Amino acid sequence: MTKKLLRLATVTTFLAATSLLRAAIPPAENLLPTDTIAFFAVPDCAAVRVAAKQSPGWLFWADPAMKPFHDKFVAKLNDQYVAPLERDLGVKVADFMDLPQGQLTLAVTVNGSNGHDDIPAGVLLLLDAKGKSDSLKTNLAALVKKWTDAGRALRTEKIHGLAFTVVPLSSNDFAGLLPKKTPVSEIGKEPKVDKPGEIYFAQFESLLIAGNSPRVIEPVAAHLTGGSAPAVADNALFAADKLAQFRENPEYYGWFNGKGFFDLITQSVADNSGADSPMPSVSAAKIFGALGLTGLKSASFALRENHDGSYLTFHMTAPEADRAGLLKILAIAPKDAGVPPFVPAEAVKFSRVRLDGKKTWAELQKMIAGLAPGGESSLNSVIAVANSIGQKTNPAFDIRNDLFGNLNDDLMTWQKPVAGNSLAELNSPPIIFLIAVANPDATIAAIKTIAGMSNPQNASAEPREFLGRKIHTITLKPAATSAGGAPQPRSLYASASGGYLVLSTDISIEEEYLRSADGSTKPLRENAGLTDAQQHLGGAGGGLFGYENQRETMRVTFKALKNTAAADTTLKMFPPTFRAWLDFSLLPDYEPVAKYFYLSTFAGSANADGLTFKVFTPRPPTLN
Repeated sequence: MTKKLLRLATVTTFLAATSLLRAAIPPAENLLPTDTIAFFAVPDCAAVRVAAKQSPGWLFWADPAMKPFHDKFVAKLNDQYVAPLERDLGVKVADFMDLPQGQLTLAVTVNGSNGHDDIPAGVLLLLDAKGKSDSLKTNLAALVKKWTDAGRALRTEKIHGLAFTVVPLSSNDFAGLLPKKTPVSEIGKEPKVDKPGEIYFAQFESLLIAGNSPRVIEPVAAHLTGGSAPAVADNALFAADKLAQFRENPEYYGWFNGKGFFDLITQSVADNSGADSPMPSVSAAKIFGALGLTGLKSASFALRENHDGSYLTFHMTAPEADRAGLLKILAIAPKDAGVPPFVPAEAVKFSRVRLDGKKTWAELQKMIAGLAPGGESSLNSVIAVANSIGQKTNPAFDIRNDLFGNLNDDLMTWQKPVAGNSLAELNSPPIIFLIAVANPDATIAAIKTIAGMSNPQNASAEPREFLGRKIHTITLKPAATSAGGAPQPRSLYASASGGYLVLSTDISIEEEYLRSADGSTKPLRENAGLTDAQQHLGGAGGGLFGYENQRETMRVTFKALKNTAAADTTLKMFPPTFRAWLDFSLLPDYEPVAKYFYLSTFAGSANADGLTFKVFTPRPPTLN
């Protein structure tokens, strides 16, 4: 009897172990094809789902005070997108919402294209249902039956032993979801009409594999069935990014194959170089090259959530020797970008970047020259006009020296709370800019000259004396009002202090800064939450740092949105499709939901390998 029990226990243990081994679906990078251009992955959907429900954003959205706004938004979303999707696919989206339990990956691949043919990019979806494998199988079977009953001509194709169901799409599928494409036409030729595609899908154990072509799913099927095929994990660039960026189990991560993308763009130009064109055009490859983006080998991001808060890292692999254009500009020197003592504690936003002004100007000129044959001459013409205007009052005026040649390597800005409640005041908070310059007076004269090209200046106006410093008033072009009323006059105030050019359209914040030397200003840098968040980012010595008091900026946002609704106007930032969804009149008062907001910080740095940008948002203490 004992031997029988032992034998039974051994068999049971073996079967359980075998079941677990079968359920271990490889991570995305071990399945995706080598021609993957970009992918986004959630390694563990079940864990993310649990964590998300405790996140400040989710709690805010689910708060009872948000229910009227929330319910109307969701209803519009269902009408606009969910209902058409269910109609076209013959399924209930709700039946599939709980199926992602393991990884969820969406990838885009080259799919055999050479960049200028009619082959669409490959799209691949991987969804691991884990313990809900049977539910996935049932739902897929029901889906196939509905399509078959509806008269769709489905077929089955075997790929590496897996039976893939192939669903042909009609031109009417997803008509309510995707924007309509205008047929491309050439002189003397019939307009090209996009051919409806196909969807391939199959289930392997607990994993759903879906793609838009056999080529995109073939490597995945090979890996799952014991075959050998190269994968993204074999890419040296990805391997380096994974080691540096994807450790410690991020909740979400993504990767972009910059080298693969730009190689494809370059290939498309080379293959199409002999094509006749009656009109000269600037190729995408030339644009990317002029901007310096072809030096980007890869880009990756990872988001981690824990009880301390959310931590986002974004990294661009761009070796120093290959940098030009934007990448060279963004490669900031490792210098202190911390908050100076004169920034007041009530500042709701602050940012500082140790950007080299002279290097930036030099790279911008190269980019302009590279983007278009006449770009450099056009720029020189504008500069010549500005010089001729400035030399009427100062024969030695030269905007290249007086403005661009004066720039040093420090730029900072901060914003204070809005004092009023009108929509105009809420949309124009007091902001100040400090720019490190070698000769502030020459720089101010150059700015006056540039402003005079679009709006006449009062040459007889003298600068105002304030605490031993001069404040210049520069007349700007009047700003149009959203209500269609008379344009409102605007002025830019310019002064100099502590090696900085000081600029603001709000005279009070400018005077406050000039007054800050008396030591009466309580500094922002003593904010305990800011200090702690800065430490999470590794300090502010990388040349870039920023802070936002989200609790206060969201207060202003709520006021502005509710005022917009009351004024029966629509924020231009939202496309027309969404305007009916966002009924700002249904937003609650801010105070009941203020507890979900706190602060956010960011920092950036560069080294010989590339550029890194980090964002840390602490969990609000009111939710702990």
